[in-house]
Amino acid sequence: MATYQATASAPVNIACIKYWGKRNTKLILPTNSSLSVTLDQDHLRSTTSSRADASFEKDRLWLNGKEEEIERDGRLWVCIDALRKWRQEMEQADSGLDKISAYHVHFASHNNFPTAAGLASSASGLAALVASLSHLYSLPQTPSQLSLVARQGSGSACRSLFGGYVAWRMGEKEDGSDSLAEEVASREHWPEMHALICVVSDAKKGTSSTSGMQRTVQTSPLLQHRIKEVVPGRMDDISKAIREKDFESFAKITMRDSNSFHAVCLDTEPPIFYLNDVSRSVIAVVEELNRAAGKPIAAYTFDAGPNAVIYTLEENMPKVLNLINRFFPQEASFANPFKMDWQSAQVPEGFNTKVVPEGGWEKGAVKSLIHTRVGDGPRKLDDGESLLNEDGMPKTLN
Repeated sequence: MATYQATASAPVNIACIKYWGKRNTKLILPTNSSLSVTLDQDHLRSTTSSRADASFEKDRLWLNGKEEEIERDGRLWVCIDALRKWRQEMEQADSGLDKISAYHVHFASHNNFPTAAGLASSASGLAALVASLSHLYSLPQTPSQLSLVARQGSGSACRSLFGGYVAWRMGEKEDGSDSLAEEVASREHWPEMHALICVVSDAKKGTSSTSGMQRTVQTSPLLQHRIKEVVPGRMDDISKAIREKDFESFAKITMRDSNSFHAVCLDTEPPIFYLNDVSRSVIAVVEELNRAAGKPIAAYTFDAGPNAVIYTLEENMPKVLNLINRFFPQEASFANPFKMDWQSAQVPEGFNTKVVPEGGWEKGAVKSLIHTRVGDGPRKLDDGESLLNEDGMPKTLN
């Protein structure tokens, strides 16, 4: 008897132009367009295996070994249902296809990084689920068409269906049929882009993104200004900077948009504080590095959490690593995956060390560093990498 299963991995993406606020909460239609950089799956990824079988009694999902409920009409269910309907349409059009859309599906998903720590685990997780199930069903839809489904599970998940530099177009239609992701430039176009993630806190955040953004939509006058006056021009400008490989412009826009997003959070009633003192100190170090260098050579950005992501070109990453390791010693030793000689990197002359507390932060203020770079889109993996056993139950992962 045939076995119907597929495994896929999907990347994390970090937005440079932030998505914050929904105009339709059910369909997850955003109040503004956004743009992100896809990060390398060799360092950060979600992997999902899906298996359809006539013996399964219901759809089931295990995330990092723990079973999660798939609630009818919930976000996960909506994604699974949409892909299943596409498969049904194929089966109706071609009587030779196996009728696997009638089978229930078991999913096992695993993140190789902390969940709910401000590292967009829902984005990579939903994208991996959509990619896996689309392979299981042999769907012909393009990544942009699949992004329409992933978006309904987690807004930023639509951007994790592409590698490189990705725009999520907000769209205008009420049904959301034009609110989708598309590639602005491939990873190969500008492969020198690197990123350093400073994990300030791996604890679950106090205000979830979902509840936070709806409070902002309801109470922040500044958000309306951001939506109408600020973001459209920035989308055009940063897309141009990426196409022209203009890091200075990319950096300025990225930092300004991060600050604009957090200003909107502060303009919410009651205000939302995602950054902490360590986050602000990272901002001070990057700003001083750029001042001493005489031009922007690094760019910070913060999502809905205290973790910093610092973008810089590969040639300048040793300087960034030197400063971050000097002022923010970690509990875990730095893995240094690219084997960079950051200890002897020359920090620009005139760098003012007084921008951080004297002697730097105590060990562990930044728990760990993840050095990565721009990466590719979802990968189809072979059956040997399945997270499910022969009986369709999750394997125990070490």
